Amino acid sequence: MKLRKLMFVLPNLFTVTSIFCGFYAITLCSGEAEPVQLYQAALAILFAMFFDGFDGRVARLTKTQSDFGMQLDSLADVMSFGAAPALLVYKWALAPMGFWGLFISFAFMACGAMRLARFNVLAMRNPHGGGGGFFVGLPIPLAAGVLVSLIISHHVASQGEALSDSARLPVAVAVGALSLLMVSTVRYRTFKDARPSRKLALVFMVMALTGAFIAQRFHPAWVLVTYFFAYLLMGLVESAVSVRSRLASRKVGAVAAVAVAAGLDEDDDEDSEPNATTDDGPAFL
Repeated sequence: MKLRKLMFVLPNLFTVTSIFCGFYAITLCSGEAEPVQLYQAALAILFAMFFDGFDGRVARLTKTQSDFGMQLDSLADVMSFGAAPALLVYKWALAPMGFWGLFISFAFMACGAMRLARFNVLAMRNPHGGGGGFFVGLPIPLAAGVLVSLIISHHVASQGEALSDSARLPVAVAVGALSLLMVSTVRYRTFKDARPSRKLALVFMVMALTGAFIAQRFHPAWVLVTYFFAYLLMGLVESAVSVRSRLASRKVGAVAAVAVAAGLDEDDDEDSEPNATTDDGPAFL
């Protein structure tokens, strides 16, 4: 019995470790942070993603899922993937933009918190919990991962130089787009139901070869950026295809309904047309 109780603590330890990584990233960003400190903060958030990815899997493996664990995980995500990346990107790129830089950074954290609240509501309404084949909206750890990958790759590729002024506006646009994607209804795959198969092995091989090509042709730091943006684009493409399929099916349904209605009208017209002759004689002379 005591061992069973200890097993409930195990996934929460991963979650608390993720919180610590986010807190450590915030401490590195406080004050007049140097580029190397911002780089270390980005690495800390990357480690937080690692621990966050394992707490749910450990809970499912040990069958220790609980409402407490779900709420703790959401609070950890707000800290490690909402507040920490927002402060990090503000210090890295958006601080010179004044109020708008502060607002865009805050919008990222606020949209991430709203996305987590929506996920918890949907999980409580769903009898199977938060599981499923798709996320509604971009998951906040993946949104933070996009920002972190950009910061890490820039630091490594530029050998620790500060971000140029010309790149601040594109970063602001990217942060705003990520914020909107988190609160959107774009569907992203969870890969929770992925099982070893030839198709999965082929996808993994393509990803490995693509990463090796980018590392050799450009720079190894851009491999992480490529993987995160590939996931980002995959959700957008799949949602666009899904919307197109729905519109096509609705159009076909509307055409079929119009055809059925037209057929009923013709039948009514035939039934209401007066006969040329009746038992009493010609209807019209």
